[in-house]
Amino acid sequence: MIRPLGSWYDWFSLMRVDKPVGYYLLLWPTLWGLLAASYGQPTWLNIGVFVCGVILMRSAGCVINDYADRKFDPHVERTKLRPIAAGKISPKAALFGFFAMLLLAFLLVLQTSLLVIELAFVGAALAAFYPFMKRYTYFPQAWLGMAFGWGAVMAWAAETGSVLDSPVPWLLFAANICWSLSYDTAYALGDRSDDFKIGVKSAAIWFDEKAVAAIISLGGMVLLLLGLVAWQYDTAVQMGWLFAVLYQSYLCWVLWRRGELWGFEFFLKSHRVGLLFCLGFFMDAFITP
Repeated sequence: MIRPLGSWYDWFSLMRVDKPVGYYLLLWPTLWGLLAASYGQPTWLNIGVFVCGVILMRSAGCVINDYADRKFDPHVERTKLRPIAAGKISPKAALFGFFAMLLLAFLLVLQTSLLVIELAFVGAALAAFYPFMKRYTYFPQAWLGMAFGWGAVMAWAAETGSVLDSPVPWLLFAANICWSLSYDTAYALGDRSDDFKIGVKSAAIWFDEKAVAAIISLGGMVLLLLGLVAWQYDTAVQMGWLFAVLYQSYLCWVLWRRGELWGFEFFLKSHRVGLLFCLGFFMDAFITP
């Protein structure tokens, strides 16, 4: 029986709770900012605010994405059974859920500072408009990178009280744009034929037969930008960066050998690059007196 408000299971499916990779891809960049700003020792308040904020904002992003794509998803094999496309949750209920999650995230941000609150409005706009970008640009993945990378900027501001005293938050922001262009283009390879038919744009379509080379090149840019950050910290952070380099190189090598069919696996495993970079800051905090 179709219930426009949906069951708990329908909402968990809509928010992709059963697919945690998206949470990781938002969590690691946010932790980059938090850990880099505090030299691996952020306040417990900021840890709680930003980890819970990641959960809420990624869930909200999935909801608004499916709301925006409600007329496209029924025509794509991979998405036709999503709750809104399948009629299990009504578009109005989904929109209400999106704004409810934004409100909860805003209540979290109120525990920080005026600067972070101001930055949060920019973050909310980036999250809200991202799903519509694929109608106007072949690079919606860059917008996704800005939305995810903004967490690093906000986290830095929460710990330091400024975003203008160092290039680090902006290097992390730029790194995440390149990272999202890399892993999300790999993800989009599987939808390329369906997207082309229904008129949805993506970097995977724009790069065409050069998509694999572009994904690998963008992955290299991520490492370069993170390396510029690591250079400003102690050896432990640089070691974390080196491990990230080795793992990213492995992913790119396998993608080059196996081609586009390995794109989804590349996407699923990419978040570990962000985790390894985070571990460098954790190690630095552990060994620093």
